Amino acid sequence: MILYEYPFNERIRTYLRLEHLFRRLGELVPADSALSHHYALVTIFEIMDVAARADLKADVMRDLDKHKNVFNSYRGNPAISEAVLDQVVGKLETNFATLNTIPGKAGQALTENEWLMSIRSRASIPGGTCEFDLPAYYAWQHRQAHERRADLERWSSTLAPLAESIYLLLKLLRDTDVPYKVIATNGQFQQNLPQGRSFQLLRLRIDPRLGLIPEISGNRLMVSVRLMRHEADDRLHQSTEDTPFELTLCA
Repeated sequence: MILYEYPFNERIRTYLRLEHLFRRLGELVPADSALSHHYALVTIFEIMDVAARADLKADVMRDLDKHKNVFNSYRGNPAISEAVLDQVVGKLETNFATLNTIPGKAGQALTENEWLMSIRSRASIPGGTCEFDLPAYYAWQHRQAHERRADLERWSSTLAPLAESIYLLLKLLRDTDVPYKVIATNGQFQQNLPQGRSFQLLRLRIDPRLGLIPEISGNRLMVSVRLMRHEADDRLHQSTEDTPFELTLCA
């Protein structure tokens, strides 16, 4: 099954973008090639760009604290394991405390590294990191793989507390509901959302053998899915078939 996710607000959209970048970074850093490490460094710069939003760290810390208060309200419930509850609350408290010790925005410490910032300013220019533009960076790319990796791990460690908090918040959000099966009639599906619940994330799973691509839209009142097919003319055309898929609405 292919999983598609659709955020209902800008905060969750930012979290998903950061998670995507952190996962990419996690695959590129362990590699050995200089090209992989170049794109790992570019990914660090992308994370810094996304994390530069002034209120991002405050949003993450607010969400961590909100989840902690919700879980603490379950104490004394016989249906809830106190040991598991302690473990989750402990993770939330640890992430909150670690983020709180970092001054300024996530990645701000890296902006004080003039060498990195010289690469960052050229990386946004097509072909801007050629050897004649950045000879010092070109020389760095010719170092041993383990040396480059050590540098990347040192630089990305300043972003690790944000990554761990984002992973935890999205896991808790994804675990709030269970998937159910629906049918897109003639390739289209619409559902009114129940009042009184604030949904933040839609998750859609579909069989890749169907060759269909969901176009998702939604707001606090309704979600809509249109199933498209990538045809030989390299354009998307709407399917007219009745098609099953799984849907999860996370509040």
